[in-house]
Amino acid sequence: MNYLTAALYGALLVYLGGWYMDRWIGNFALLLFILSAVTFVYWLAERFRFKPAREAAAQKLEAQDAARRAELAKKGITQVDGNLDEARNKLLAQPWWLDWTAGLFPVIIVVFLLRSFLFEPFKIPSGSMIPTLEVGDLILVNKFHYGIRLPVLNTKIIPNNDPKRGDVVVFHYPVDPRIDYIKRVVGLPGDEIRYGNHELRINGQLVATQPQGDVYDYERMRDMLRAEESLGEVPHQIQREKANADGFGPITVFPFRENCSYGAEGVQCKVPAGHYFVMGDNRDNSQDSRYWGFVPDQNLVGRAFFIWMNFGNLGRFGSFR
Repeated sequence: MNYLTAALYGALLVYLGGWYMDRWIGNFALLLFILSAVTFVYWLAERFRFKPAREAAAQKLEAQDAARRAELAKKGITQVDGNLDEARNKLLAQPWWLDWTAGLFPVIIVVFLLRSFLFEPFKIPSGSMIPTLEVGDLILVNKFHYGIRLPVLNTKIIPNNDPKRGDVVVFHYPVDPRIDYIKRVVGLPGDEIRYGNHELRINGQLVATQPQGDVYDYERMRDMLRAEESLGEVPHQIQREKANADGFGPITVFPFRENCSYGAEGVQCKVPAGHYFVMGDNRDNSQDSRYWGFVPDQNLVGRAFFIWMNFGNLGRFGSFR
């Protein structure tokens, strides 16, 4: 078993090493599931086989020691060499391969359950959600807000709340579901979304904004315009270029592409059933539904709601809209 355990740990190190060096995209949910299953098997084996076997060996040693002492006592010998406690402790001690498997099972299963059904940490990798979220923000995602989903498969088994306009959501990127994205929900199923000349319209109604002045963007190395936008009951900050022209990048082919039209005045889309239209708060520097389409409900991971750390700015802590 020690060789098997060493081989499993070797495979784990190879997987993590390749993930770290960007040789492949890791799946942390699947990794936690596999680790939970493997350590559970070891935990069962320890509880029902290996531990009873060690305890039986210790009891046998105690019985043999007692019989030996009784036999020597008949001969008048009362001083007997040997440290029974030390030998017994060695027999009862877990080998390393059980310490690092069965011993870790309670911790791994708690992390797996918390991450799968309650809260998941997430790191903001880009500036697409500036000014609401900055690069390096470590946030918490509520996994049960939109319903309870099966781990790994992400299949909803117990419905809960539906996403609302203005929610900041984490979801599996429709183009490559192995990657997680974070954006703000702008359009609900059935909505007609129009974005052009830096104006957002939902079902023909202009979304109100209040200019908040200019701010220097050190990443873009130029002044940007900040404004407060209200989506339903959710006021939040957005950022955009000061120029009026919208510059669209490459538009991919995506499901329900026929629901969208692109022109000099911007983009207009009809959100299909069971899907959502999402955008970044950094409107002119965000790859979002304008470019790669709608987010299916089954791709939702959860609602982002709390910043718990940013190692580059320790003052960033607390809830956000």
